Amino acid sequence: MAKSGKQTETGKAFEYACAFVLFERYSQYTTVKLLDSPQMQTAKRAFENLGTKEQKEYMQGAEAAIRIIDRLEPKLSNTKSAMSVSLQTDSAGIAGDVRDVLCLRGDEWQIGLSCKHNHQAVKHSRLSDTIDFGKDWFGKACSQEYFNAVREVFIPLRKIRDDSKAQGNPAKWDVLEDKESKCYIPVLKAFMKELQRLDSAYPGEIPGRLIKYLIGVNDFYKVIMNDQRRFTMIESVNINGTLNQKDGKKKALVDVPLMKLPTRFYEIGFKEGSKNTIVVVCDQGWNVSMRIHNASSKIEPSLKFDVQLMAMPSSILTQIEPWTETHTTYEYHPTLGFVAEDKPPYGKE
Repeated sequence: MAKSGKQTETGKAFEYACAFVLFERYSQYTTVKLLDSPQMQTAKRAFENLGTKEQKEYMQGAEAAIRIIDRLEPKLSNTKSAMSVSLQTDSAGIAGDVRDVLCLRGDEWQIGLSCKHNHQAVKHSRLSDTIDFGKDWFGKACSQEYFNAVREVFIPLRKIRDDSKAQGNPAKWDVLEDKESKCYIPVLKAFMKELQRLDSAYPGEIPGRLIKYLIGVNDFYKVIMNDQRRFTMIESVNINGTLNQKDGKKKALVDVPLMKLPTRFYEIGFKEGSKNTIVVVCDQGWNVSMRIHNASSKIEPSLKFDVQLMAMPSSILTQIEPWTETHTTYEYHPTLGFVAEDKPPYGKE
């Protein structure tokens, strides 16, 4: 489903928690600057809008994440050069960089975190009769046959939208009878057929480009906070081999393998019993679920994908860290901001 305002707010708040904990932890070793920016201010406000209990949980979730990453990234505790911690703009994700939090030491080194609060969805993309998904996703243009097929769905939707707006009463999707059969199924069929055509035209290229498009072009750590089960999960997405670098002679405690991208589609088809979801099964252990939906209650001439990685290869290192009850807590002071204080477990003095 589309990302709600609440999800956006909690996601921003978790980004701030991760950035702040990185700043606090590594300031012990070297000069670290938490870069001020509009996106940092937005994330900080989202964090401050949480209740006290939630703030503590977000900090616990972030601390668990950094405990894992600390074991993987020796350069984080480097004492010889300054480090900056910043938040990326949302437009970076559109350009293929899904990292939310960046740690940089000049031009020499960087790592990024993609922060998720209670969900694991990857990039969401739209389909319409004006969007060339082949060019945008893979650098390979879609065929005229594909556009002819989807125009049969999107041109009538555009007319309904424009006519209803002209009358001052924008039409909603619930006025359409059986939108699954009239809209979702024909668009998904055209999409699957075009995906197969592109795969035939560029053998061995499209499966890997699909995965790279969905998860991002840069290496990163995916940080997933699960507040119900009180743990944080880290997935190490090492496409280009830039993660897990040594710091001089100091090596990471855990090795992060290079990720294996797929080269073959094993299956592209509808999920059993579904009219709005397809599955794409590839070699190397990749399994992608793609559900199409109308992102808005109002009719518009486009549809949006909600994409989930249902299975990933063993070359993606996944680690889970439980939240601890003895930890650094962060008290908010109106003039000083968040101040780290060593305290006993919550509820115990």
